[in-house]
Amino acid sequence: MIDDKTWAGSAACAQTSPDTLFVRGAAQRTARELCFSCPVRMACLVEALSSATEFGVWGGMTERERRALLKRNPDVTDWASWLAEHGHEVETPSMAASRRRVAALGAAARAS
Repeated sequence: MIDDKTWAGSAACAQTSPDTLFVRGAAQRTARELCFSCPVRMACLVEALSSATEFGVWGGMTERERRALLKRNPDVTDWASWLAEHGHEVETPSMAASRRRVAALGAAARAS
């Protein structure tokens, strides 16, 4: 587990109400879109996976997605290393769609 949580102050959600990230159902997909522009997304995800955090959106993953990842990889003890090597494997189709939406919004904002 990451004991140094100084990354949290740099998180895209640091100035957001926690209620924004601790939602249920389809609202989680919307909440995680904030994560895709976050400079500390991987540190956040490592923390959530290492501590088996059960609730909320962390590092761009919903509760269900994290549970599934933990279940598929029960022997992982160093999530930071695992994600550095296998990070491309954690992106689900709905995460990819959210990432494309965020990119499109950013491009539209830059164009205007």
